[in-house]
Amino acid sequence: MAHWYTADPHFGHENVIEFCQRPFENSEQMDQVLLTNLRDRVGPEDDLWIVGDFAFGPRARDPHYLGEIFGQLPGARRHLVVGNHDLRPTLDLPWDSVGLLVELRDGPMNQLNTLCHYPMITWNHARRSALQLFGHVHNNWLGSRNSVNVGVDVWDFAPVHFEEVENRSKTLAPNLHWEDVEPKR
Repeated sequence: MAHWYTADPHFGHENVIEFCQRPFENSEQMDQVLLTNLRDRVGPEDDLWIVGDFAFGPRARDPHYLGEIFGQLPGARRHLVVGNHDLRPTLDLPWDSVGLLVELRDGPMNQLNTLCHYPMITWNHARRSALQLFGHVHNNWLGSRNSVNVGVDVWDFAPVHFEEVENRSKTLAPNLHWEDVEPKR
C-alpha cells in the first residue's frame, strides 16, 4: 500500500484551463487526462489523498456528474482534505475520510507530515523533518524546503508519491519566514 497525493484537479471547471494555462481544449478532455494519470499511478491497494478543490464550477453542483467522476477514482481508499471550493455535494461523496487538516505518517523516516489545502509557515513536527503538503496556489508557487505544493498544475497533472515530494523539497529554498516562526533554540 502506498499513499498518493494531488491537489486542485478542479474536475469539470472550464475556467481553470485559462486561469492556469492548462493544455486542454475543454473540461471533458482535462477530466479524462486527470483520471488517466490517476489510474496510471494509483494502485488498487493504495490511498489517494486529494488535498483540496476536487471539482468546481456549475458541474460541481451536479451530484450525478460528481458521482461519475468519483466512481472512476482509483485506490482502495480515497480521502479529501477540504479546499475552498469543496462544498456540497462534493462533501457528500463516499470519501473514506474528510478533514480540514490531516497528519499522516509517510516517507522513509515515517514522519508525521501535515496535509492542508493552504500553504503554511509552520505545523506540528515541522522541526522534526515533517513536511507540509498543500495545494490552493496552482502554478503560482512550488513551495519551500519543507512545504511542498502537490497540485496538478506543478506535477504534470498527475498524483505524486512521498519520495517525489521529498526530492522536490530538497531543491526549494527555505521559507523566508522560517527563522521568524521556528527560531533555533
